[in-house]
Amino acid sequence: MVKGILLIAAGTVVAASLPSWLPRLVITARNRVLAAAGSEEDVTIPGPRIGADRLREVYAHPHAHGRGPGSKLSDLIWYLIHPVGHVHQEHMSSGPFHSELAGCTRGILAGSGLDVEDLARRCARRVLDGTDPASLRSVRLRDMAMEMTAEFFHELVFRTPCPPGARKLITANADDALGATKFTRLRHLDRRAALTAYLLERIRAGAISCALPTSLDDEHRALYLHGNVFGTGVAQLAEGLSHLLLALAHHLEIQQRMADEPADVAFYDRAINESLRMYPLFGISQRITTGPIDIGGETLPTGSVLVFDYEAYQRSGFEDPDRFDPDRWLTLSPKDATFIPFGVAGNRPCPARGLSTVFMRAVTAEVLPRFVLYSSAGHTRSMPNRAPCVLMPRTPALPRPTAALRLMRIRDDWENVIRSLTQFVLGCVIVADARSQKLCQRHHENPASDTRHPQPKRKTGTQHA
Repeated sequence: MVKGILLIAAGTVVAASLPSWLPRLVITARNRVLAAAGSEEDVTIPGPRIGADRLREVYAHPHAHGRGPGSKLSDLIWYLIHPVGHVHQEHMSSGPFHSELAGCTRGILAGSGLDVEDLARRCARRVLDGTDPASLRSVRLRDMAMEMTAEFFHELVFRTPCPPGARKLITANADDALGATKFTRLRHLDRRAALTAYLLERIRAGAISCALPTSLDDEHRALYLHGNVFGTGVAQLAEGLSHLLLALAHHLEIQQRMADEPADVAFYDRAINESLRMYPLFGISQRITTGPIDIGGETLPTGSVLVFDYEAYQRSGFEDPDRFDPDRWLTLSPKDATFIPFGVAGNRPCPARGLSTVFMRAVTAEVLPRFVLYSSAGHTRSMPNRAPCVLMPRTPALPRPTAALRLMRIRDDWENVIRSLTQFVLGCVIVADARSQKLCQRHHENPASDTRHPQPKRKTGTQHA
């Protein structure tokens, strides 16, 4: 009897402690799975061979521009963004085709005369107007932000507000891509095909208001928009906004200052920089050397796979790097700090680097006058919990939602236990499937798949599971 009681008590203690140790154990195991997607010869920077002080030098080197085959990680990336790898400008080698696509993307993101800040505010209001400001509401910030970015990019491309059905298609696609990337779910290629079909319909109806690549047929133009704008654009901008809002939900004094001083653009920009520093949109970026690189007395041979670790780099060289402190940028210059939120100018920086900060600042200035944001959920760069948050009306002022925050903390801890196990299992499945399909390698081995010229008509769906 006593033994049974002791066993039950021990089991209860172990079960209650799961959130404190199991996720870390599973993350370690998952990192080993991810390592299997790469190679022992990959050069991680900063790392034991090349430190943070040489990262910009290597990143901007003319021979650090290679993409595509030559890395197991390329097959995983193509698998995660399928079916748009062959028309996604970030994942193709330099040349006339890349230049054409990159030029079109820059043209779209420039807004072609639109007031980007005004557009961001209007899109934010459309989403926020559906949120009752008079009551407490629990949300996932990433879901809310993704609706805003879907509205934003739809109007940027088509010059019309985003219909509810289209918003649903865009957000479902972006959410699916992010879920697969974070190993929280398998891919749902029917969602991706549905978005491509919608974009193709709009292109054929002549509803497009921006220049698209002339060397592609309509189906591949739809895939181009899908991958570069309504995939990467929607997902990454939503994540950037979510990180900022979640950081403010954890730092109420900074949030209050921004709410009280909406015209203080400089402070808003410092808060955005600090959010991008602590929670960079890209965990890593990969490049393949197209020639030898001599660095610090060491030569990286042609074909070396370089893996730039944004998070490690941007937490180096800062005092108390885990503290969210916008005012650190009063004495720091982004160009002189270990800070590359949009990459390096000499090596294809993010084409949305100018637009992103304007969007984040404008939307935050719309959110904060309406709501006080509270959160007790964990905040990590990958943000697999989609940023749980409580929204409460800023006026009239209401008491801090203590009970709701306690419940949120407990729920987030236990979701993290389940999520970490899910990520481990799905990570194994996804990495194994990506390695077996070898989408990037097969594309470059098959000359018929060259998309520098219009392709025969084919279905926008895919045979890959």
